[in-house]
Amino acid sequence: MAPRQVALRARVVMKAGKPQIIISGPPASGKGTQCETIVSDLGLVHISAGDLLRAEVAAGTENGKTAKEFMDKGQLVPDAVVTGMVKDRLTQDDCGKAGWLLDGYPRSASQAQSLEDAGISPKLVLVLEVPDEVLIERVVGRRSDPETGKIYHLTFNPPPADVLERCVQRSDDTEEKAKSRLEVFYKNQDCLNAYEGMIVRIDGNRARDDVYADIKAAITSAFN
Repeated sequence: MAPRQVALRARVVMKAGKPQIIISGPPASGKGTQCETIVSDLGLVHISAGDLLRAEVAAGTENGKTAKEFMDKGQLVPDAVVTGMVKDRLTQDDCGKAGWLLDGYPRSASQAQSLEDAGISPKLVLVLEVPDEVLIERVVGRRSDPETGKIYHLTFNPPPADVLERCVQRSDDTEEKAKSRLEVFYKNQDCLNAYEGMIVRIDGNRARDDVYADIKAAITSAFN
């Protein structure tokens, strides 16, 4: 199928009138928590590019095999390959019927362009904003229980006393690495230029219910 035909097919599916949303935010902005709430409340199909990539590799799909070749060599998977996976997922029936929530993708201007070239464009882009010092505090204070997988925070959600001793800190949950991840995130924020007029910025430095109230208001306004 020619690229132009692929784009047209994607746009036909996207015109179902259901929410088509991208959500973006720096590491530790609470994006994962808000995605869970959006999906639970509104029934959208949640698509994380990272999860999708790992699933396709595990399933041995054509896109997964191609991606694995690059991953095995320690190379970044090309935008076109990841976008191909995202496009294929977004054009499936459940996304057309329920609407979709694309989590953390695109992360660069080239990825945004590759989505546009595939005929995929959101109607709403939610951007969670949290001060850097708060993001770093959230990251550095995170601890996980290796027995249950539950995530705690030493300040905001401390583990019970009988769990604290076995909790561990991820190797990349340090101040130095948190700052590095933030630099990468901000460096690539030009990807949002492709979505001018669709962006709603949300103050993520509040209680999660308050953040979600603004998110739901933005979604209601955009799709009702």
